[in-house]
Amino acid sequence: MNDLPGMMLAMAVGLAMGAVYFGGLWLTLQRLPTSSSPGLLMAVSYIVRLGLILVSLYLVMDGRWERALAFMVGFTVVRIITSRRWAKEDKDKSASADGGAED
Repeated sequence: MNDLPGMMLAMAVGLAMGAVYFGGLWLTLQRLPTSSSPGLLMAVSYIVRLGLILVSLYLVMDGRWERALAFMVGFTVVRIITSRRWAKEDKDKSASADGGAED
């Protein structure tokens, strides 16, 4: 009845796969400007990243919705962290490009 170790494992895998997914997205976005076919790069990157997430979710949940939920919580935590970090980096870049002057 009590599946705490399975839930913790599912959340840890969700955190790791979130890092892989959003790290892969970051790498893809870095390569876009120099890519000869950016559309193909985006499509292949998306399919590979989504495939990894779906396979890992299927394996870790083992037919239990609670584990799927724990996986998604871990994945979402990484999404929130990376979104805030990237927003801060964009703000810092735009501030340095403007010479530090704000409107």
